[in-house]
Amino acid sequence: MSLATVLLTIGPVALVAGATVALNVRGSADGLERWATGNQQRAMHARGDLGPPERVPSAQFYRYLATLIGFGGLVFTLGGLLELA
Repeated sequence: MSLATVLLTIGPVALVAGATVALNVRGSADGLERWATGNQQRAMHARGDLGPPERVPSAQFYRYLATLIGFGGLVFTLGGLLELA
């Protein structure tokens, strides 16, 4: 398995996944924020803590992180294309 194959497999997947969250397609970043809040509340209930939930990352944080992942996927894709040439 060549390096180009690996890069051209990982790159587009990371690019599409990152772009989906970064551009908040169908509310994906908002969904991640709600998911994190729900997990935090379930963890607190399991510990017996019934206070307000602790701070969780916002949708904006997930969008910034996904932007970095998307750019990384773009770099991997371009690197794979350069390996083929």
